[in-house]
Amino acid sequence: MTQFVLAVVLGLLFAFGTFLVLRRDLVRVVWGVTIMSQATNVYLVTMGGLAGAVPVIAHGAHGETGAITDPLVQALVLTAIVIGFGTTAFALVLTYRVYEEHGTIDLEELGEYDPVGATEGGDGDGA
Repeated sequence: MTQFVLAVVLGLLFAFGTFLVLRRDLVRVVWGVTIMSQATNVYLVTMGGLAGAVPVIAHGAHGETGAITDPLVQALVLTAIVIGFGTTAFALVLTYRVYEEHGTIDLEELGEYDPVGATEGGDGDGA
């Protein structure tokens, strides 16, 4: 039952992230990418296994004979979370700079943006 619930939650997270990526607002696009990256992290942890013993054996204790959870997956996901946080912060700062420069974060308006003097000079050869 747990796997079914996680599969549904992951599907909803990916669907919501995709929905946000397809919006016109640049901040929503950034959050959509963030949500999809976090859904990927949850997926990787789920595939790494939810059941099992702790991979650390205390000093002087004997290891369990049962299944042990793979610590490599958890370490990689932790690294991905940190990198994702930094990337999200950088993308939000870039979004703020785009807003300062252009006065909008609407992607359609940014696609139609015409820099000052771009159409006045002709082919741009300076003559």
